[in-house]
Amino acid sequence: MNYENYDPSFPDQPVVDLYLPVWANLPSFRSKPAFIWAEDGSNGAAKSSTITYAQLNESVHSISTHLLTQLQRGDTVVILCSPGLELVQIIFGCQRAGLLCIPMFPPDPSFTKENYHHLVRVLSQTKPKAAIAQHDYIARVQHYMSLSSDNHKLAEMLRKLTWISTSDIRDKKVSSNMGSLPYNGCRPNELYLIQYTSGATGIPKPVLVTAGAAAHNVRVARKAYDLYPNSVIVSWLPQYHDCGLQFLLLTIISGATSVLTSPGAFVNRPGLWLELISKFQATCTPVPSFSLPLVIKRGGVDKGTQSISLWSLKNLIIINEPIYKASVERFVEMFRPFGLNPSCISPSYGLAENGTFVSTAWRGNCSNAARFPHIPSHNKLLPCARLASQREEEEDMDIIVVDEDTCEPVVDGMEGEIWVSSPSNCSGYLGHPSLTREIFQARLRDKVSRCFVRTGDRGIIKGEERFLYVTGRCSDVIKLPNNQEIHPHFIETAAQSSCQKFLRGGCLAAFEMSSTIVLVAEIQKHVKDVKVLKQICEWARKAVLKEEKVEIGLMVLVKSGSVPKTTSGKIQRWAAKDMLIGGKMSVVMEMQFEDNNARFVPSFEVIGKANKERGHGGNRTSNVPEDRDQEISQAFSSTPRRPPLLSLL
Repeated sequence: MNYENYDPSFPDQPVVDLYLPVWANLPSFRSKPAFIWAEDGSNGAAKSSTITYAQLNESVHSISTHLLTQLQRGDTVVILCSPGLELVQIIFGCQRAGLLCIPMFPPDPSFTKENYHHLVRVLSQTKPKAAIAQHDYIARVQHYMSLSSDNHKLAEMLRKLTWISTSDIRDKKVSSNMGSLPYNGCRPNELYLIQYTSGATGIPKPVLVTAGAAAHNVRVARKAYDLYPNSVIVSWLPQYHDCGLQFLLLTIISGATSVLTSPGAFVNRPGLWLELISKFQATCTPVPSFSLPLVIKRGGVDKGTQSISLWSLKNLIIINEPIYKASVERFVEMFRPFGLNPSCISPSYGLAENGTFVSTAWRGNCSNAARFPHIPSHNKLLPCARLASQREEEEDMDIIVVDEDTCEPVVDGMEGEIWVSSPSNCSGYLGHPSLTREIFQARLRDKVSRCFVRTGDRGIIKGEERFLYVTGRCSDVIKLPNNQEIHPHFIETAAQSSCQKFLRGGCLAAFEMSSTIVLVAEIQKHVKDVKVLKQICEWARKAVLKEEKVEIGLMVLVKSGSVPKTTSGKIQRWAAKDMLIGGKMSVVMEMQFEDNNARFVPSFEVIGKANKERGHGGNRTSNVPEDRDQEISQAFSSTPRRPPLLSLL
């Protein structure tokens, strides 16, 4: 294995928390900001609060000491805190106390909204001993438990928890003799985190992460992005899982400074992200791919009170594959006059089963010819990794593309499933031993090889530079009548591009149902004219046929908020299909296409057939009003099924 300390200024440590006292005890770092929390003020200007490396280290020591007065090393705790500096301190405090933690966004304590189901999943699967939350939140939960509730199962699970107030473990001081005490936090081979998968291809699963695997993962990311103590990171990603959590760890091992804000602040005003980059002269920022068109549409650069200057950016990390080159090009074109350097674009690949980070197509030491916009594309997509240089630099990591059926590597230029072998690989899924063996202990057929993680992602390696393109997900692939295959995002993109004024970007779901390709699309709130709705379906069908040579069999227009998504904005096509079959979509109009002719569906023929094939009761009504316009009008008064985005984040 290569020596990971690629610069003498970085002291390699077996777990991330051990980096913190190293920086905190250096005179030049004691007063250096570790994290800055920014909130969008009423006048559009960001207000901020700061915690230094010395303050963070002292707070983490205090929190861990108090936690161990009520808990024991190895206990499982769920952290129910809103994003902010307090959450950061508690996450590191749990690691130093040797606890196994599950950070998650706290659902409304009245538990009447739809966003509490994940809490039920977490409590039933992980069986935590305690929950850490703010005092007011605990009081409201206790009030809920005192009432006679219909949800007896949830109330009983909440009663079994030891509730720990954040004020009780943060505000009390302890004697600081940290230097003389042996480290008693999480060891490299011990579990420190349960991280749930996104839910993009199925119900979220609990991934077991060891402290050593997490440390390796962020060391690899630090080298890939060339981060140093003078790096400044701006992030609005959720801090309690996946990439947002990884960048908390990445900040500490790099000795950098992170400027954080909430996902809600970004959703409410996307221009805040650009203003924070400008104000703090950020060098690095991670964003999901859907952010770029959202910022173009709602960034309000011409209306903002703060000037935008992006000259400092060295890494604009784009996650959530697949990544379309045209979308990135539009963003670069718009913000190049504001100082954005195209070479800072960093398409990247990661997944929960590998900690988070896997690789990136950007390399700090690569030539300009291998950077955006010179990076080649494949079928409109940008690459997320460059494997030639990776094998030179990270001998302990191997990324291959494998035939899903034969478990044999495919030659470059052929598509297959992406497999990853790395010390960053997680331990498995909690409570799923057979699935753990299948996904985390995969081996190549007829070869003595290391264990790989099967990512469930499709990819292809192309060119002398061996760029890896993530083309889609194995479970989402649509099989066509001619035995060819297509990834649904190509259908969705072509349809949305044809009706950008009428269809909500990133809110379409394509899937196969009863040998028919179905496209569900959210319409803009202002679209209510029946003739326009019919025209949208026709435009979408023709665009998909022209761009992808694929026939849509059924087009379903639904209200805003109907298409299910993960907290990071990924479409849950499997859930959309189940909701449509189960009659749980807020449908405005359905149009079926047969032999190049379009007609309203007089009864829910395709959906009803799929219902019977899956053994469901036919709970979709076939009693359609004679006045179709009246039915469409009535559909607008129905309630959207998906909770607001802010309640999911």
